[in-house]
Amino acid sequence: MKALFVMAKRPYPGQTKTRMIPALTPQEAADLYACFLQDVLALARSVPGVTPFIAYAPADEETQAYFETIAPGFGLIPQLGDDLGARLDGVLTHCLQNGYAQVAAMNSDSPTLPAAYLAQAFARLDDPAVDVTLGPCEDGGYYLIGWKRAHPRLVRDVQMSTNHVLQDTLAIAKEENLRVALLPAWYDVDELAELRRLQRELQANPAVALHTSGFLVKPIAWDCKSQVETESVLKHTGESDVATQTPNCIRRR
Repeated sequence: MKALFVMAKRPYPGQTKTRMIPALTPQEAADLYACFLQDVLALARSVPGVTPFIAYAPADEETQAYFETIAPGFGLIPQLGDDLGARLDGVLTHCLQNGYAQVAAMNSDSPTLPAAYLAQAFARLDDPAVDVTLGPCEDGGYYLIGWKRAHPRLVRDVQMSTNHVLQDTLAIAKEENLRVALLPAWYDVDELAELRRLQRELQANPAVALHTSGFLVKPIAWDCKSQVETESVLKHTGESDVATQTPNCIRRR
Protein backbone atom coordinates (compact mmCIF):
# COMPACT_ATOMS: atom_id res chain seq x y z
CA MET A 1 0.00 0.00 0.00
CA LYS A 2 1.03 3.57 -0.70
CA ALA A 3 0.02 6.72 1.18
CA LEU A 4 0.18 10.36 0.12
CA PHE A 5 -0.22 13.05 2.78
CA VAL A 6 -1.19 16.64 2.12
CA MET A 7 0.25 18.77 4.92
CA ALA A 8 -2.57 21.23 5.49
CA LYS A 9 -3.74 23.94 7.85
CA ARG A 10 -7.27 25.10 8.40
CA PRO A 11 -7.54 28.55 6.77
CA TYR A 12 -7.81 31.30 9.38
CA PRO A 13 -7.79 35.05 8.61
CA GLY A 14 -4.61 36.58 9.95
CA GLN A 15 -2.92 33.19 10.37
CA THR A 16 -2.82 31.93 6.79
CA LYS A 17 -0.65 33.24 3.94
CA THR A 18 0.36 36.19 6.09
CA ARG A 19 3.16 37.17 3.73
CA MET A 20 0.46 38.13 1.20
CA ILE A 21 -0.85 40.77 3.63
CA PRO A 22 -1.44 43.74 3.19
CA ALA A 23 -1.66 43.26 -0.60
CA LEU A 24 -4.46 40.86 0.34
CA THR A 25 -6.70 41.40 3.33
CA PRO A 26 -6.44 38.72 6.02
CA GLN A 27 -9.74 37.23 4.85
CA GLU A 28 -8.65 37.21 1.21
CA ALA A 29 -5.38 35.51 2.13
CA ALA A 30 -7.31 32.81 3.99
CA ASP A 31 -9.76 32.43 1.09
CA LEU A 32 -6.87 32.11 -1.36
CA TYR A 33 -5.32 29.33 0.71
CA ALA A 34 -8.70 27.58 0.90
CA CYS A 35 -8.66 27.52 -2.90
CA PHE A 36 -5.10 26.17 -2.89
CA LEU A 37 -6.30 23.38 -0.62
CA GLN A 38 -9.14 22.40 -2.93
CA ASP A 39 -6.84 22.23 -5.95
CA VAL A 40 -4.08 20.36 -4.11
CA LEU A 41 -6.57 17.85 -2.73
CA ALA A 42 -7.83 17.26 -6.27
CA LEU A 43 -4.23 16.57 -7.31
CA ALA A 44 -3.71 14.08 -4.49
CA ARG A 45 -7.00 12.38 -5.28
CA SER A 46 -5.96 11.90 -8.90
CA VAL A 47 -2.82 9.85 -8.21
CA PRO A 48 -3.55 6.21 -9.12
CA GLY A 49 -2.90 3.40 -6.66
CA VAL A 50 -2.38 5.74 -3.70
CA THR A 51 -4.41 6.30 -0.54
CA PRO A 52 -4.78 10.05 0.06
CA PHE A 53 -4.53 11.51 3.56
CA ILE A 54 -4.64 14.96 5.08
CA ALA A 55 -2.29 15.74 7.95
CA TYR A 56 -4.16 18.64 9.50
CA ALA A 57 -3.34 21.48 11.84
CA PRO A 58 -4.30 22.63 14.35
CA ALA A 59 -5.02 19.27 15.91
CA ASP A 60 -8.52 19.93 17.19
CA GLU A 61 -12.04 18.65 16.54
CA GLU A 62 -13.13 21.78 14.68
CA THR A 63 -10.30 21.41 12.19
CA GLN A 64 -10.98 17.71 11.77
CA ALA A 65 -14.63 18.49 11.02
CA TYR A 66 -13.59 21.14 8.48
CA PHE A 67 -11.47 18.67 6.53
CA GLU A 68 -14.08 15.93 6.77
CA THR A 69 -16.44 18.34 5.02
CA ILE A 70 -14.15 19.52 2.22
CA ALA A 71 -12.31 16.24 1.61
CA PRO A 72 -14.60 13.21 1.84
CA GLY A 73 -12.72 10.00 1.20
CA PHE A 74 -9.42 11.25 2.61
CA GLY A 75 -7.87 9.73 5.69
CA LEU A 76 -7.31 12.32 8.41
CA ILE A 77 -4.39 12.44 10.84
CA PRO A 78 -3.57 15.39 13.12
CA GLN A 79 -0.15 16.98 12.90
CA LEU A 80 1.53 16.49 16.27
CA GLY A 81 4.90 17.86 17.28
CA ASP A 82 6.71 21.03 18.22
CA ASP A 83 7.92 21.82 14.71
CA LEU A 84 7.34 20.86 11.09
CA GLY A 85 10.10 18.26 11.10
CA ALA A 86 8.57 16.43 14.06
CA ARG A 87 5.12 16.60 12.47
CA LEU A 88 6.38 15.22 9.16
CA ASP A 89 8.16 12.39 10.91
CA GLY A 90 5.06 11.64 12.96
CA VAL A 91 2.59 11.32 10.08
CA LEU A 92 4.95 9.38 7.81
CA THR A 93 5.98 6.98 10.56
CA HIS A 94 2.34 6.47 11.53
CA CYS A 95 1.52 5.12 8.09
CA LEU A 96 4.59 2.92 7.89
CA GLN A 97 3.60 1.41 11.23
CA ASN A 98 0.11 0.76 9.87
CA GLY A 99 1.13 -1.35 6.92
CA TYR A 100 1.94 1.14 4.18
CA ALA A 101 5.03 0.24 2.15
CA GLN A 102 5.57 3.71 0.68
CA VAL A 103 4.68 7.07 2.20
CA ALA A 104 5.06 10.63 0.96
CA ALA A 105 4.09 14.06 2.24
CA MET A 106 3.45 17.05 0.00
CA ASN A 107 2.85 20.72 0.64
CA SER A 108 -0.42 22.57 0.09
CA ASP A 109 1.15 25.68 -1.47
CA SER A 110 1.62 24.45 -5.05
CA PRO A 111 -1.86 24.35 -6.62
CA THR A 112 -0.55 23.91 -10.18
CA LEU A 113 1.92 21.14 -9.41
CA PRO A 114 1.65 18.57 -12.24
CA ALA A 115 -0.06 15.41 -11.03
CA ALA A 116 2.49 13.43 -13.02
CA TYR A 117 5.18 14.54 -10.57
CA LEU A 118 3.26 12.93 -7.71
CA ALA A 119 2.84 9.68 -9.61
CA GLN A 120 6.53 9.81 -10.46
CA ALA A 121 7.42 10.05 -6.77
CA PHE A 122 5.91 6.63 -6.11
CA ALA A 123 7.32 5.20 -9.33
CA ARG A 124 10.77 6.21 -8.09
CA LEU A 125 10.11 4.52 -4.75
CA ASP A 126 9.21 1.32 -6.62
CA ASP A 127 12.87 1.15 -7.61
CA PRO A 128 14.81 -1.00 -5.12
CA ALA A 129 17.81 1.28 -5.68
CA VAL A 130 15.94 4.33 -4.29
CA ASP A 131 15.47 5.00 -0.59
CA VAL A 132 14.05 8.51 -0.61
CA THR A 133 12.41 10.78 -3.13
CA LEU A 134 12.36 14.60 -2.96
CA GLY A 135 10.53 17.17 -5.06
CA PRO A 136 12.67 20.33 -5.10
CA CYS A 137 11.11 23.77 -4.83
CA GLU A 138 12.77 26.68 -6.58
CA ASP A 139 13.06 28.56 -3.27
CA GLY A 140 15.42 25.93 -1.84
CA GLY A 141 12.86 23.79 -0.06
CA TYR A 142 10.86 20.84 -1.33
CA TYR A 143 7.24 20.20 -2.23
CA LEU A 144 7.39 16.48 -1.45
CA ILE A 145 9.38 13.98 0.57
CA GLY A 146 8.78 10.24 0.44
CA TRP A 147 10.40 7.06 1.67
CA LYS A 148 9.91 3.33 2.33
CA ARG A 149 11.51 3.20 5.77
CA ALA A 150 11.56 5.87 8.46
CA HIS A 151 14.48 8.28 8.20
CA PRO A 152 13.72 10.77 10.98
CA ARG A 153 16.98 12.70 10.68
CA LEU A 154 15.97 13.90 7.21
CA VAL A 155 13.17 15.98 8.71
CA ARG A 156 14.00 16.36 12.39
CA ASP A 157 17.61 17.52 11.95
CA VAL A 158 16.85 20.13 9.29
CA GLN A 159 15.91 23.73 10.02
CA MET A 160 12.71 24.16 8.04
CA SER A 161 11.46 27.29 6.26
CA THR A 162 14.91 28.30 5.02
CA ASN A 163 16.33 28.53 1.51
CA HIS A 164 18.66 25.61 2.18
CA VAL A 165 16.20 22.96 3.38
CA LEU A 166 16.78 20.77 0.32
CA GLN A 167 20.54 21.18 0.48
CA ASP A 168 20.62 20.27 4.17
CA THR A 169 18.32 17.28 3.63
CA LEU A 170 20.52 15.96 0.85
CA ALA A 171 23.60 16.39 3.04
CA ILE A 172 22.04 14.29 5.82
CA ALA A 173 20.92 11.68 3.27
CA LYS A 174 24.54 11.41 2.12
CA GLU A 175 25.71 10.97 5.71
CA GLU A 176 23.12 8.20 6.14
CA ASN A 177 24.12 6.53 2.85
CA LEU A 178 20.60 6.97 1.50
CA ARG A 179 19.92 6.89 -2.21
CA VAL A 180 17.81 9.87 -3.23
CA ALA A 181 15.78 10.33 -6.40
CA LEU A 182 14.97 13.96 -7.26
CA LEU A 183 11.72 14.83 -8.99
CA PRO A 184 11.35 17.77 -11.39
CA ALA A 185 11.48 21.14 -9.66
CA TRP A 186 8.36 23.26 -9.10
CA TYR A 187 7.42 26.35 -7.13
CA ASP A 188 5.30 27.05 -4.10
CA VAL A 189 3.32 30.22 -3.50
CA ASP A 190 4.22 32.06 -0.31
CA GLU A 191 5.25 35.50 -1.54
CA LEU A 192 3.67 38.16 -3.76
CA ALA A 193 6.14 37.51 -6.58
CA GLU A 194 5.08 33.85 -6.60
CA LEU A 195 1.42 34.86 -6.54
CA ARG A 196 2.00 36.98 -9.63
CA ARG A 197 3.69 34.04 -11.32
CA LEU A 198 0.75 31.82 -10.43
CA GLN A 199 -1.66 34.41 -11.77
CA ARG A 200 0.15 34.51 -15.11
CA GLU A 201 0.20 30.70 -15.29
CA LEU A 202 -3.53 30.48 -14.63
CA GLN A 203 -4.35 33.21 -17.12
CA ALA A 204 -2.79 30.96 -19.75
CA ASN A 205 -4.31 27.71 -18.45
CA PRO A 206 -7.01 28.14 -15.78
CA ALA A 207 -8.01 24.47 -15.89
CA VAL A 208 -4.91 23.31 -14.03
CA ALA A 209 -6.20 24.80 -10.74
CA LEU A 210 -9.89 25.59 -11.10
CA HIS A 211 -10.57 26.80 -7.56
CA THR A 212 -7.55 29.09 -7.43
CA SER A 213 -8.26 30.37 -10.93
CA GLY A 214 -11.84 31.11 -9.93
CA PHE A 215 -10.63 33.07 -6.92
CA LEU A 216 -8.26 35.18 -8.99
CA VAL A 217 -10.83 36.16 -11.63
CA LYS A 218 -13.50 37.46 -9.23
CA PRO A 219 -13.81 41.26 -9.18
CA ILE A 220 -12.56 42.82 -5.96
CA ALA A 221 -11.39 46.23 -4.75
CA TRP A 222 -7.74 45.83 -3.89
CA ASP A 223 -5.92 48.05 -1.43
CA CYS A 224 -3.59 49.69 -3.95
CA LYS A 225 -1.89 51.85 -1.35
CA SER A 226 -0.87 48.77 0.61
CA GLN A 227 0.29 47.11 -2.59
CA VAL A 228 2.50 50.03 -3.52
CA GLU A 229 4.00 49.98 -0.03
CA THR A 230 4.62 46.25 -0.37
CA GLU A 231 6.30 46.68 -3.74
CA SER A 232 8.56 49.32 -2.20
CA VAL A 233 9.69 46.68 0.29
CA LEU A 234 10.27 44.24 -2.57
CA LYS A 235 12.54 46.75 -4.29
CA HIS A 236 14.66 47.01 -1.15
CA THR A 237 14.93 43.23 -0.88
CA GLY A 238 16.21 42.68 -4.42
CA GLU A 239 12.91 41.90 -6.14
CA SER A 240 12.54 45.22 -7.96
CA ASP A 241 12.48 43.45 -11.34
CA VAL A 242 9.27 41.71 -10.29
CA ALA A 243 7.73 44.87 -8.96
CA THR A 244 8.45 46.87 -12.11
CA GLN A 245 7.32 44.21 -14.53
CA THR A 246 3.84 43.81 -13.01
CA PRO A 247 0.91 46.19 -12.46
CA ASN A 248 0.93 48.28 -9.29
CA CYS A 249 -1.89 46.15 -7.93
CA ILE A 250 -2.53 42.47 -8.45
CA ARG A 251 -6.01 42.59 -9.91
CA ARG A 252 -8.51 39.88 -10.55
CA ARG A 253 -9.72 40.08 -14.09
